[in-house]
Amino acid sequence: MTDYFGLSSADKIDALETAASILGRPADLLEKDIWVVWALDALFESSVGDHLVFKGGTSLSKVYRAIDRFSEDVDLTYDIRQIIPDLIDDPGSPYPPSRSQARKWTETVRARLSTWVDAEPLQILTDRIKTSGVDANAVVNDDNIVLEYEAVRSGTGYVRPAVLLEFGARSTGEPAERHRVTCDVSDAINDLQMPIANPRVMRAERTFWEKATAIHAYCLRGAFRGGDRYARHWYDLDCLNHTSIASNAILDRDLAEDVAKHKQHFFRENDLDGNVIDYQVAVSGALCLIPSGEALEALARDYRQMLDAGLLQSDAVDFETLMERLSDLQDRVNEVQTPGRARLVEGQ
Repeated sequence: MTDYFGLSSADKIDALETAASILGRPADLLEKDIWVVWALDALFESSVGDHLVFKGGTSLSKVYRAIDRFSEDVDLTYDIRQIIPDLIDDPGSPYPPSRSQARKWTETVRARLSTWVDAEPLQILTDRIKTSGVDANAVVNDDNIVLEYEAVRSGTGYVRPAVLLEFGARSTGEPAERHRVTCDVSDAINDLQMPIANPRVMRAERTFWEKATAIHAYCLRGAFRGGDRYARHWYDLDCLNHTSIASNAILDRDLAEDVAKHKQHFFRENDLDGNVIDYQVAVSGALCLIPSGEALEALARDYRQMLDAGLLQSDAVDFETLMERLSDLQDRVNEVQTPGRARLVEGQ
């Protein structure tokens, strides 16, 4: 079997174009997907793999097949118990006992994370690049790593030839379990040796609540944080709503409250009036999934850019339909999550 990375540029293009015609996905996105899996394999087969968790939209696409879009970034959590063991009294409940301690934990994690990323993941990827002889380069950007590769196919410009590996270390990432991850090209061409990874993956139901609460914060804040490319969260939530993942998550009140508790400690946000956003309220019958005003317009622009770049399937719904679906989901979640209602629904 021929190794993809051993092909000439011309042969790589032929392989990508062939797969693109079969799968109906742009060739440049299929190429980037190969590097996503390559990076996951390098990290989770290393010494840090047992304490990392792969999560977010890319995990929903690559592992659970719950969303049908190209997810270009890799979200990773390094177990908080590994990075600040000296501050955690109870590893079974790694939450700070007070707001002042939460600030101390956060500051310590930030200080140590950048050092850890530089010393461990960056070195792991750099060594793998050298030993594999692939045409790529890994560089640190804040607490994250950008894996830049020499692309053989270009696209619309919305997706650049680099994989952003986003690291966090303010949770355990649990519950999580190992899953096999393959390249999309392998679904179309089976005589090429492609990267395969076996990462520890966050349970999809927790990802549902992490995305729902992130959307809630955006709606109350009224603005994106850290630029655009945020519409993917709304799209993902709609896709999850068409699977058993959303139904299971909505009924799992303990999980919802755990996510809210975690965000209240580590991701405090203020709404438009300057008030601290209460995530506990969000998971108790007051979840907001539909923004308004300029925030809604910005979201619409980002969603249409995703469509134009080919990140979504050609039959993806328009923005107005997406908002209608999310409005229905919002009502459904709030009905079930109203205190006392979840147990009633579960018992029916």
